[in-house]
Amino acid sequence: MSGKPGYHGRILEIDLSSGKSRTVTIAPEDLDRFVGGQGLGMKLLWDRLKKPGVDALSPENPLMFIPGPFSGLPVPSSSRTCVVTKSPITAPLKSDHRHASTVTYSNMGGFFGPEIRFAGYDGLVVVGKAKELSYIVIDDGKVAIRDARKFKGMRTDAFDKAFLEELGDRKYKTVYIGPAGENLVPYSSIIHTAGRAAGRGGSGCVMGSKNLKAIAVKGSGQPGVADHERFLAALEKARRALYGTTYAKSWAEQGTARAIVGNSNAGTESVRNYREGTFTEADKIGGDAARRDVWVRDFACYCCPLACKKSGVTKGKYGGVVHDGPEYETGVMLGSNLMISDMPGLLRAIYNIDDLGLDQISTGNVIGFLMEAYEKGMIDRQFLDGIDLKWGSVDATLAMIEKIAAKDGVGALAAQGVANLSRHIGQGSGKFAIHVKGLELAAHNIQGNQPRALSYVTASRGACHLSGDDIAMQNRRAMLDSTGMCFFPTFEPALEEPMLELLSAITGREYDKAAFEKAGERIFNLEKLFNYREGFRRGDDKLPDRFFEDAFTIGAKKGAVLDRRKFEDMLTKYYQERGWDPETTKPGPAKLKELGLDLV
Repeated sequence: MSGKPGYHGRILEIDLSSGKSRTVTIAPEDLDRFVGGQGLGMKLLWDRLKKPGVDALSPENPLMFIPGPFSGLPVPSSSRTCVVTKSPITAPLKSDHRHASTVTYSNMGGFFGPEIRFAGYDGLVVVGKAKELSYIVIDDGKVAIRDARKFKGMRTDAFDKAFLEELGDRKYKTVYIGPAGENLVPYSSIIHTAGRAAGRGGSGCVMGSKNLKAIAVKGSGQPGVADHERFLAALEKARRALYGTTYAKSWAEQGTARAIVGNSNAGTESVRNYREGTFTEADKIGGDAARRDVWVRDFACYCCPLACKKSGVTKGKYGGVVHDGPEYETGVMLGSNLMISDMPGLLRAIYNIDDLGLDQISTGNVIGFLMEAYEKGMIDRQFLDGIDLKWGSVDATLAMIEKIAAKDGVGALAAQGVANLSRHIGQGSGKFAIHVKGLELAAHNIQGNQPRALSYVTASRGACHLSGDDIAMQNRRAMLDSTGMCFFPTFEPALEEPMLELLSAITGREYDKAAFEKAGERIFNLEKLFNYREGFRRGDDKLPDRFFEDAFTIGAKKGAVLDRRKFEDMLTKYYQERGWDPETTKPGPAKLKELGLDLV
């Protein structure tokens, strides 16, 4: 470990073009100011892509796996790894740079991030492009790049098993792409342990562009802490705040699926391509139904008491082993959003999407858009290669998923995302092409939820429901994603004090609530600087017309629709409070100086 407490002080960089690897020292001030995870990944991306307009699929674009200072230590619910890169799917309305796009970061749980830290690193950076499909093996300080051509086209479930057999040691923790990533679908994902994913923003596409099928990591060390006695005391407080509590038990009971029925009842769910906020058959695909009819096992990420992941078995036409789900996002985007209430059919769609290595959210959004365009007569069955893509059709949904992953026929168009699809179809379809900056919206509808609308348009990676509904939440979540802690347990107020104590004890840098949020503000502003440099302006912080024109017709929020003037006023106030120019959204010099970003 380096002289910086809580860190190894180095990252491992692998250049697939040269076949060489090296360790790179992290500047101590970057660890102090950007912490790890999302923050450190953003600083590394900023430093490495000094000029705007770099093609996200070029060898120059780094693909980074960055855990946080909590990762690899027995801190509850702190397994997270941020995958940071430049997005292959977003684009500004106007830019001087052909390949302008946003930063993207995708946060996954599991065991990969802790294993990176066990191997002696605070992150992995992959650059270049292998001549043939390859995989990387990291065993502490030993690094090898090996031929993966025999695995070409293999789906992720089968590959997960075959790869561990190839490695001959189940202690390795692995990440990999499926056929969608190999085929460079812009919203393809990176999969870990078959059911966990870095899904949003196309990191799997970037991995595929490097001819990289998989990475395996195994380590035998552990990071240290600055104050061991203080760490142990804070750890006990954190455990008491979560272990065995009613809060933890509720997550173990249903995970995020508990929100499928609740959000539908509240009128904030994505239904029929965001046309409605309430799904009248939500109870058939919600947490109660899944617990009763499907799930047989709860499983957890590294050191997590919540165990929100589920697995089970279904029967009938779409029956088989369920490796994960429904979760809220997957259950809504492939269920309510497509008007599918057949639980086994829904779970088959979820399984196939992960197996092919696609982002669940974008895939469900794209198919919902095509269903609506088909319903309105803008496209026909010939356009859809004969698929009768009606609302609620499981078979049609499964057929479209296969075509998208293979870029086969209509799938080649659908793989481009709803922004490009709507430009191709025309006929006013842009009104219901549900995206921001090219990234499709997630499963939270917004006609009756204006704060969530703010989250979608101001998030750094395009439409993001996790970024935060206001400035304080955005700063806090940027920082949470930098520590390695999952934000689900942080909904428990009793965890806040021990979490700050843990971070202080590990890093030796004192954090109270104000310091924590200030660090998050610095990270969020650096992301904004990256996007601004690429050409993103206020005009890109734009919602589809649907949310201002199509009021809900059923449910608790019946009649709800966003007011365009009030929304623009809210945006102006947001920029002003951020210290950004309300006309251009450029961060102001006073704000940058306050955050220590003026020299950046």
